[in-house]
Amino acid sequence: MELIDVNKDDKLVYQHNVITSGRYDYSACMLDILFMVLSCLEKDKLEYTIHTHDIEVITGRKWNYKQLRDATEDIGSRMFEIETPEKYRQLWLFEYVDYNKGSGSFTIKINETAKPYFFDLKNNFTALQLKSVLNCSSKYAKRLYAIACQWRSVRTKRFEIPELKKMLGLIDKKGNEQFERISDFKIKVLDIARKQISENTDIELDYELKKKGREFYWITLHINSQKFKQLEIDFEKPINVQKFASKLITYGFSQEQAEIIAAIEKEKNFDVLITELNEKIRQRKLKIENSVGYLVGVYQKKGILTIKK
Repeated sequence: MELIDVNKDDKLVYQHNVITSGRYDYSACMLDILFMVLSCLEKDKLEYTIHTHDIEVITGRKWNYKQLRDATEDIGSRMFEIETPEKYRQLWLFEYVDYNKGSGSFTIKINETAKPYFFDLKNNFTALQLKSVLNCSSKYAKRLYAIACQWRSVRTKRFEIPELKKMLGLIDKKGNEQFERISDFKIKVLDIARKQISENTDIELDYELKKKGREFYWITLHINSQKFKQLEIDFEKPINVQKFASKLITYGFSQEQAEIIAAIEKEKNFDVLITELNEKIRQRKLKIENSVGYLVGVYQKKGILTIKK
């Protein structure tokens, strides 16, 4: 049983709508790389260094250079297709990728031609939560989450099924189609995406299929923003302590326990503890059946929490 990931990242990623709606077939790993770059954007900067540890901390999944190199090789070989009212464009997003030996990082440079689609966001962007999109393991869930974010203000969006399939890379330019049977499309794409998006993100997604004649032809996405409990601010206490206490509660500590720990312990020490425990669990050096009980025990041994008799 693995403990909850550390550093829950509510950072927003801003993605141009032509990228959100573009026609491309990226794997889950390729999409994670794209979203990590989007989360780092600085005005007019084209080169970014991504540390694999940052992705691992957010997703809880181990990455390796072979996996990354295969993914960036595929990104480099795949044309990105976008359509605007003025033109139909084919382009490649990145100019090069450097793997920095011994550093656990890689540096990626945005193609100058693709720059407007990363930076021209004034009235044409989709806001996504980085942790949400990375926590979805299905590539279709990642894409549909981005599409749902684009249309969340109107709450429903109807697509022709072939149109949506082209956006998801399920119909190529030669007309070859994956999951041609509607039952396969539902089970292997829509149902998995609906489950992962509703469980892992700030959106609750559902869909409805409608026929044109005897065949299903339309799909309507129903998009609801999930409401999470807001942190109540007590101006008599330091804000960072209150935020740390709120974070501890998400790990299963009671309100009282969280406030005691947050008042004494440093948040960075807690993050190190969770990282080390997760690593031991992944390496099978430690087995935890009750993560909350284990963490309470750790702080009882430290003398921060009292042992109830």
